Amino acid sequence: MRFFLPVTVLVSLLALLVLRGMANNEVFHDERIAVSVDKGTVPRSVLQGGPIVDARGDKNGKPVSYTIPDKTIVLSFDDGPSLQWTPKILKVLAAQHVHADFFVTGSMATRNPALIRQIVAGGHEIGVHTFTHPDLALQASTRLTWELSETQLALAGVAGIHSSLFRPPYSSTVDALDDWSWPVTKEVGSDGYLTAFIDKDTDDWKRPGVDAIVKAALPDLAGQGEMVLMHDAGGNRSQTLAALPIIINKLKSEGYTFKTVSEALGTGSADTPVTGYNLWAGKAFLWCTTFSVGLMPWLVALLAVVGVLVFVRFALMLVLSVIHVRRTRKPGFSWGDPVIEPVTVVVPAYNEQECITNTLLSLAGSDYPIEVIVVDDGSTDDTAAIVEELGLPMVRLICQPNRGKSVALNTGVAAASNELIVMMDGDTVFEPSTVRELVQPFGDPRIGAVAGNAKVGNRDTLIGAWQHIEYVMGFNLDRRMYDVLSCMPTIPGAVGGFRRTALEQVGGMSDETLAEDTDVTMALHRAGWKIVYAENARAWTEAPGTMSQLWSQRYRWSYGTMQAMWKHRHAVLERGPAGHFGRIGLPFVALFMVFTPLLAPAIDVAMVYGVAFVDPYKTLGAWFAVLALQGIFAWWSFHLDREKPWHLVTLPVQQVVYRVLMYMVLLQSWITALTGGRLRWQKLRRTGEVGLDVTTGAKSS
Repeated sequence: MRFFLPVTVLVSLLALLVLRGMANNEVFHDERIAVSVDKGTVPRSVLQGGPIVDARGDKNGKPVSYTIPDKTIVLSFDDGPSLQWTPKILKVLAAQHVHADFFVTGSMATRNPALIRQIVAGGHEIGVHTFTHPDLALQASTRLTWELSETQLALAGVAGIHSSLFRPPYSSTVDALDDWSWPVTKEVGSDGYLTAFIDKDTDDWKRPGVDAIVKAALPDLAGQGEMVLMHDAGGNRSQTLAALPIIINKLKSEGYTFKTVSEALGTGSADTPVTGYNLWAGKAFLWCTTFSVGLMPWLVALLAVVGVLVFVRFALMLVLSVIHVRRTRKPGFSWGDPVIEPVTVVVPAYNEQECITNTLLSLAGSDYPIEVIVVDDGSTDDTAAIVEELGLPMVRLICQPNRGKSVALNTGVAAASNELIVMMDGDTVFEPSTVRELVQPFGDPRIGAVAGNAKVGNRDTLIGAWQHIEYVMGFNLDRRMYDVLSCMPTIPGAVGGFRRTALEQVGGMSDETLAEDTDVTMALHRAGWKIVYAENARAWTEAPGTMSQLWSQRYRWSYGTMQAMWKHRHAVLERGPAGHFGRIGLPFVALFMVFTPLLAPAIDVAMVYGVAFVDPYKTLGAWFAVLALQGIFAWWSFHLDREKPWHLVTLPVQQVVYRVLMYMVLLQSWITALTGGRLRWQKLRRTGEVGLDVTTGAKSS
């Protein structure tokens, strides 16, 4: 389900976009018009016959043409129905007691279903004019079949009818048939359609004036029957509307009657009822199309709001990061009196045999007085044995049954000899100065906890480089912003400092959520403690090395963050520091860690839609412009963190992959939350590839 459901949602979203595009005639739109003068394949009887062609043929297989009887006029309207003009035309026809044929497009029918029903209820006849109005002479046979079947599906859903009457777009009189258009007529004939061409074209779409339209509609010979072409959509049809009653009255005065094609030929109605599967398929198609048309404006507006919020956040992060850097790097800056008291470092360890040696050796090289408590949480490998074999004098080992990370941390805190506690993961290495830099903010008695600068050590693989970008561009830059806003949501488990007094005040690390670091950070805010970011307290951690491991980690983070937000939701209504965090920090976390990533892949789906169906150059141009802006922002992040920017060459792929990954992770987290599921502390497979030269303090891997 982790892949099936998200992919299904994304594919469904793309399908809804396509449906909306079809309804708005954006998708598969083709304005090309075929030009041919050769007529060698068109039977002479057709070229010299009437405007109605039955390409199914007679008993000998020859095509049959039908003329409109004398003193009979068939008024036909193409390209509709139009919400603006069709009702007015129907009103004129009803007042004159005249029936007509409306050759509708599927896209217009799905947008204006009530008008189709009104046309049918008025005794008029519906004909098929394709779905998107392309010149079928330039389309493949599959496109022709699709255009007709989709239009019939729309008519079934809208009015419960199937039409056997067809008019090709851009067609005119029957003698205009040529070697390109005749195969279309034959193919639709084999599908059971009568093809309706015209006798008189009013050219009303050109808006030549009311008098010109009236003149063009009148028969050349007195008493001659004709099929007249007009339009009820596709532009301003005020001249058509004005000319229509004049045409009707003039021809009535000359003894003409007005009929539909079926009435004129004396056949049964071209519109037959649809039942069973076809009817319900049509209704489903109409519902989906209507839903997509109604949904997309809201989705576009939502994405626009999200986009604005994201860029406002980028701008805010940019400004506040500069403020944070200028404040903390200002000559003579200090948090208070230098902190020199000893520190206890708690290392929870569960099956860390690959990493624990590097972790402890890095602590042994610390330039600050520390004691180290390793809490082996029921490891089934040689973690405990390795700790004992190292024989480091400042390290104390505590073994306990497997009870989870939060309990292991609490065990370490309970055994600590010092007021200041540093917590780190068993796969992390510290630089010699990390502990010293991490505890200096405790010179300010208001500060209850400090977030360190977690960095990806195994960054030389593609997936490692992506996480390196995320840590620098996202996590650490975020922490600068949250520091200035005094609403830090998370102290990283890889490197965090705490006052023991503050931890005891909030009840220690809780096992009520999977994100114990986020949970305790929020609890400290609500207890009135200040939390800051120490950029020089660097810790090098081993990031997940495979997509599966990354999925597991982010799934735990995401779900745990949602749990912590729900647990501390009442902070929104509290006063003082707790209320400050609740009304600033919690909304930030909710917007940018839970909701906007869930919508982000919709941007990629919209890009695919734009490239495939709208304007690929403008769409790609806009996408790369946004990417370039993100690249500039990422470069600035790397500059602030004193990192070389060459990993940013992977940023374009990282942006796409991470959006989809976080979408899937968040969707699965939402499902877990809504169904009441519960995750355990998940152990990632480590390789121990991140080490530290404790002499120079340089990272190695």
